[in-house]
Amino acid sequence: MEIDEAVRGCSDRRMRTKYGNAVYVVQRAFALYPFEEIAFSFNGGKDSTVLLHLIRAGYYLYKKDSGDVAQMDAIKNCPLRTIYFESPCAFPEINSFTYETVSTYGLPLETIHSDFKSGLEGLLKEKPTKAIFIGTRIGDPNAVGQEQFSPSSPGWPPFMRVNPILDWSYRDVWSFLLTCKVKYCSLYDQGYTSIGSIHDTVPNALLSDSSTEKSFRPAYMLTDGRLERAGRTKKTNHKIEMNSVASNGMNNIEGEQMISRAASIIVVGDEILFGTTEDKLGAALCKKLHAIGWRVSHVAVVRNEIDSVAEEVERCKSMDDMVFIFGGLGPLHSDVSVAGVAKAFGVRLAPDEEFEDYLSQLMGNNYTGDRNEMALLPEGITELLHHKKLLVPLIKCRNVITLAATNVHELDTEWGCLLDNQESGLVQAKPFVSKHLGTTLSDVQIAPVLAKLCLEFSDVYIGCHRISRAGPLVVNLTGKDNQRVEAAAQKLTSSFEGQFFQVGNCK
Repeated sequence: MEIDEAVRGCSDRRMRTKYGNAVYVVQRAFALYPFEEIAFSFNGGKDSTVLLHLIRAGYYLYKKDSGDVAQMDAIKNCPLRTIYFESPCAFPEINSFTYETVSTYGLPLETIHSDFKSGLEGLLKEKPTKAIFIGTRIGDPNAVGQEQFSPSSPGWPPFMRVNPILDWSYRDVWSFLLTCKVKYCSLYDQGYTSIGSIHDTVPNALLSDSSTEKSFRPAYMLTDGRLERAGRTKKTNHKIEMNSVASNGMNNIEGEQMISRAASIIVVGDEILFGTTEDKLGAALCKKLHAIGWRVSHVAVVRNEIDSVAEEVERCKSMDDMVFIFGGLGPLHSDVSVAGVAKAFGVRLAPDEEFEDYLSQLMGNNYTGDRNEMALLPEGITELLHHKKLLVPLIKCRNVITLAATNVHELDTEWGCLLDNQESGLVQAKPFVSKHLGTTLSDVQIAPVLAKLCLEFSDVYIGCHRISRAGPLVVNLTGKDNQRVEAAAQKLTSSFEGQFFQVGNCK
C-alpha cells in the first residue's frame, strides 16, 4: 500500500512514530465497530486529507492482518461512508477538491447542507452510526478535553469521536502530506494555512513573498505552527488587508518589515555529542540572527557522518529560508559537511577550479593538488561568497551556507562579511524587541492567564523559563512591534492585582 510504504521508508523518525500511532487508532476503530456503522467527516482541508490517507492505510493493514486480502482495490481505497458539510461560504477550491477526492477514491459521499449538529442528528436517525473519524488536532479550539476515542459532548447525538491525529502538530501534517506526495487543496500553495469560510480567511501574512507583489509562499513553509490560524481574519471589499495579528493594521511595507524570516542551524561534531566540548557558535549565531529580525526555528547537533548531515539538511532546507552549518569543514576524514550537503541536494561532488585557486594560495607548499578533497564542492549548486576580509570564500549551496568559523571571534568576522555580501541572502528585517517579567507566581497560577495571552497576542512570542526550580519564573515576551510587546506585558501584570513582577526593559 503506497501510503504505508512511503512513511515507513522515510528517514523522519518522528513521522514514522506519529504515523504508527495514528494507524493503530484507525485499526482499533475498525476492530471495535462494524464497518457500515463508521463514518468519516471530510471537509477538504489539510487535516482531513491526512486523515483520509491514514484511514486508507489503517483499513488496508487491518484487513491484511486479519487475512482478508480479497478485493484489494476496495481495501486500498477503503469505501467508508463520507460526510461533507457543504456551506455556501466555502471556497470553490475546497468544494472542487472535496468532490474530486471523493471520486478518485470511490468514497460514498453524503452531503449535508445544514449545521454540523443538526446534520449529525439527521444522519444518525437515518443510518446507525457508532463512530465517526474526525481530523481534530490538539491545537484546534474544540480539542480541549478530547482523547483519541472520545464520546460526543452532552446534548449532541451519541457517537464515538475517533481522533487519530489528535497529537499531531502543524509540522507533522505537512511532513505526512509531502512524504506521501498526496494531492491537497490548491489554496495551501497560495499561502493559506488554516481555511475557514470565504469571509474570515486570507493568506497568512507570515508567508508573504517580499520578492513578488501579492504573492505568498506555500503553507508548508510556515515554520511556526502556532501561527497557523493567523490568516483567520475579516476581509473588507474582498481585498487582502494587512490587519492580521502579524501586522496589526500596518501598510504593506511596514507589514513586510514585521515578518521575520526563519533559519536553521546545524552543528556538526561528535566532540559535542560526546560532551568533550560545548557548542558556543550555535548560541552566538542565534543572537546575531535575532538582531537582524530573523527567527531561528531549529538548532541541531549531528554526528560527523555524511548521512547524518544529509538528513538534517534535507529536513531544514525546504522548511526554512536559510540553513547555516558549522563544523566538519576541512581535509580530515571527519570533515563531511560539504559531502552531506551534496547528498541532501542529490548532486555529486566535483572539483571547483576557483575554490582550488584560493586553497592553493592559502596553503602554498602544503597544497596537494587535485587530490585535495577540500576543492570538491556540490556540483551545479555552489556559489562562492567573496569578501576582502576572508582568505577563502564561504560556500553557499542554494539556501545552505557552510561557515568555516571555529570560535566566536571568527564567527564575528564571517557574519560581518555575510551582511556586506548581497549574494548571501541575509536580508535585514525589523529587529525583535523583548521584555522579561520575573514573578514569584507558581506555574499553576499563571498558566491559564498565559494561555489566554497567547491567543490575544499571537504576534508576540510568549515563553517561560526558570534559572532554578526554586527561583522566580521568567516570562519572555518577544515580538517586532514594541507597542504590542508592551501591551502584552501590561495585560499580564494587570491580571494579578497586588502581585509583584520584576520588569526588564525592551531591547
